[in-house]
Amino acid sequence: MSTSRSDAAFRAAQALLPGGVDSPVRAFRSVGGTPRFIARGEGPFLVDVDGNRLVDYVLAWGPLVLGHAHPAVVRAVGDALRRGTAFGAPTELETELARRVVRAFPSIALVRFVNSGTEATMSALRVARAFTGRAKILKFDGCYHGHADSLLVKAGSGVATLGLPDSPGVPEGSARDTLVAPYNDLAAVERAFGAHGGEIAAVIVEPVAGNMGVVPPAEGFLKGLRDLTAAAGALLVFDEVMTGWRAGPTGAQALAGVAPDLTCLGKVIGGGLPVGAYGGRRDVMELVAPAGPVYQAGTLAGNPLAMAAGIATLDLLAEPGVWVRAERAAERAAAALAEAARHAGVALTVQRVGTMFTPFFTDRPVTDYEAARRADRDRYAAFFHRALEAGVYFPPSQFEAAFTSIVHGEAEAERLAAAAGQALAKKGA
Repeated sequence: MSTSRSDAAFRAAQALLPGGVDSPVRAFRSVGGTPRFIARGEGPFLVDVDGNRLVDYVLAWGPLVLGHAHPAVVRAVGDALRRGTAFGAPTELETELARRVVRAFPSIALVRFVNSGTEATMSALRVARAFTGRAKILKFDGCYHGHADSLLVKAGSGVATLGLPDSPGVPEGSARDTLVAPYNDLAAVERAFGAHGGEIAAVIVEPVAGNMGVVPPAEGFLKGLRDLTAAAGALLVFDEVMTGWRAGPTGAQALAGVAPDLTCLGKVIGGGLPVGAYGGRRDVMELVAPAGPVYQAGTLAGNPLAMAAGIATLDLLAEPGVWVRAERAAERAAAALAEAARHAGVALTVQRVGTMFTPFFTDRPVTDYEAARRADRDRYAAFFHRALEAGVYFPPSQFEAAFTSIVHGEAEAERLAAAAGQALAKKGA
């Protein structure tokens, strides 16, 4: 498989972009080698600049639940584009997408659209601090909530991949009010509330962790967080930027039967365009300007192209049986990986929730970030490259989720099964 054009493109990019990329994990530092530069996407496939056609299980890190360039999304964005790219004024598209978000998430009464997941989480926590009059937040080791200063403390995803538990440039003062507990460890959260309960404004959590690889919540963990925050007068914030319409068609909170006070969304609601959102209880969200005193603004927030793409995506997912197709594809992918590992005698644990899954090279379930770090990352890197050689594109990091779409069918499942069999059968994989 030739990669000469990707190699040349990466060299050119490194002269102009830090590390040659605009987001760290894309650089392949965790797995080694040269990143593929992409020319286009087609349904379940990526086509790189060398013409290699790859079954895509990254899907832009989650947004493309309909696959690449789905006709409904292309048509909706094209129609919006002809009307104008941005107005700096309200449009009815924002109300229409908000209506669909509120319909899907009963815990959300009011929603504010922003431009990214990072904007959503940092804005939600600002509102939580204003509502409670408290400063501290509690997050979980290995959970990534964007690159705001106060949240780059023991974060997962790109930070974990680069081996940077905390980012240089984050002032001590910004991190001082961030408490950290192990994921799925309710006793640690209880201790934190015992020591700081009157100071904690909010607990923020990925209800299904996706930035240390896919790690489901333990039985009772999310309900325990709900009970602890309610008793202490703190808010519970679910970061469903990744899990919204991915863990389930109405997010992870519906699966858990737990209603947070605030929810952060992104990825799927933009249909592949940049967008984020935060929303929740009416009495909390009415603090956001101009309804209230908590200032947050964005020139391109509610961008008409992103709103149109989101509406088209959510409308299609709302049709009976459509979302289930993506989940079945994830079931097939997870089963194919598990069967290939069993046949090769390789210790592999595949963890899946909805349309998200991660293969961990370990013989036991992964329940937190420390367990994820104990998985064999060198073996994952070898598997990644051998799968890539066979035409299957997985996340270039052990600490990321893989995804399926509604257009990943039987042929793609068979190709994955063949690639996994080849990759895992080779010595050292």
